[in-house]
Formats: sequence, structure tokens, C-alpha cells
Amino acid sequence: MTVRTAELLVAVILALLSLGLMWKSTELNIGWVAGAGPGGGAWPFWLSVGMLVTSLWTILRWFRRVTPQSRSKEIFMSADTLAIVGPVVVGLLLLLAGTHLIGMYAAVFLFMIAFVRFLGRHSWFVTLALAVAAPVAMFLLFEWALTTPLPKGITEPAFYPIYDLIY
Repeated sequence: MTVRTAELLVAVILALLSLGLMWKSTELNIGWVAGAGPGGGAWPFWLSVGMLVTSLWTILRWFRRVTPQSRSKEIFMSADTLAIVGPVVVGLLLLLAGTHLIGMYAAVFLFMIAFVRFLGRHSWFVTLALAVAAPVAMFLLFEWALTTPLPKGITEPAFYPIYDLIY
């Protein structure tokens, strides 16, 4: 696949995702709610509109061959690049799956270990410090400060004593 083809493919995929998000956003009110402000679907809808416009702009520029990428016949991703990008993509997919199964905090803990220790080749001290600090900081921000719970999967019962302390 060439850089030119990849640019078009990504723009088309993002345009289709934008349309899907716009459609899904209309399940909630996307207009103004008197006395309350924008409806629950307003921000996702208008952000998706912005993403659609930029995707269509990229497609138009691709057809007009305005950018160096839209004219490039170079290979999009070499084997060396794939060796670097591949583990990152797999790690992110595992993070997403892990979020559903074991919860955000446990998934981020494991993700940090994999990335900091094995891909970043840092010491175990640095690895464990970051792997513990990241979920703790996320918990304090989302659960305590913003009172917005994140998915906990099968680890949720472990959080009950913490909830008793902070609520």
C-alpha cells in the first residue's frame, strides 16, 4: 500500500465513523435544552461533524493531489516500521479488551508494565512506579474528583472498601 492509498483509506474510514457517530448522537437531544444548555448528544454530534468536514477536506485534497502525501507512491509502512508499530497496536487492542474484562485500572497497570518495561526497557523500579501511579492518578481524577466511574470489570468488588472511605 502506498502513502497515497493509505491517506485516502484513512480519510474514508474516518468519514464513515463520523457519520456513524453523528447518527448515534441523535439518539440523545443534540439541540439546546431550555434552562439546561446543550443536550446530551450535542457535543458528540458537533465533534463528529467537525471530523467529517476535515475528512472530506482531506479526500478533496487527495483528489486534487495538493499535498506531498497525496502524490506519494512510496510504500506506506516498511517492515521495520511495522515491527515498531505492530506491538503498539496489539498493546492498545489488549488494553481495550482488558478494560472490558478486568477493568480500566487493572488494564492500565498491565499496559504500563508491558510498555515501560518490555518496550521501553526501563528498570523494574521505574516500571512499577509508573504502573502503580497511573491507575491511582486516574482513580483520583475520575472517581474522586470528577465522580465519574470508569469500567472495573471483574475487579469491581475490590473497590468497595475504597468507596466506603471516599463517599
